[in-house]
Amino acid sequence: MNDFIIRKARENDILSIVQLLADDQLGSVREDTAEPLALVYRDAFARMERQDGNDYYVVDKGGDIIGCMQLTLISGISRKGMTRCQIEGVRISKTVRSGGLGRKMMQYAIDHAKSTGCGLVQLTTDNSREEAHRFYESLGFVASHTGMKLDLLTI
Repeated sequence: MNDFIIRKARENDILSIVQLLADDQLGSVREDTAEPLALVYRDAFARMERQDGNDYYVVDKGGDIIGCMQLTLISGISRKGMTRCQIEGVRISKTVRSGGLGRKMMQYAIDHAKSTGCGLVQLTTDNSREEAHRFYESLGFVASHTGMKLDLLTI
């Protein structure tokens, strides 16, 4: 599986990204793949484009989007002013899972983080995604922190 490219997402990739995000047990209740695509997705993409260091990347195989991930550079004061790379929204099409693409995507993300001066790569993954936990651990990620979220839409 080397006949693909990883590139920054473009506006015409948004529907494919949302479809990938929706194509699992958790995403199926979080996302809306109805066409025409809800404007909220295009608005979010436009906001990301205006923010330096916050980009979606897609895996493009001959015009088909078979994977995606969001990489966000976070500047901070802690750890002596270290910049972090946050990885979110990693999805791979069911048609190509278990073929090594996820490993290649994560290596791309790590290389991107290094090339932009980051000293740390971090990610979150839902507690129910045990297979994903094993995958990330196989890449050297360590479950070193407990993450918490507050859903502002429900309070």
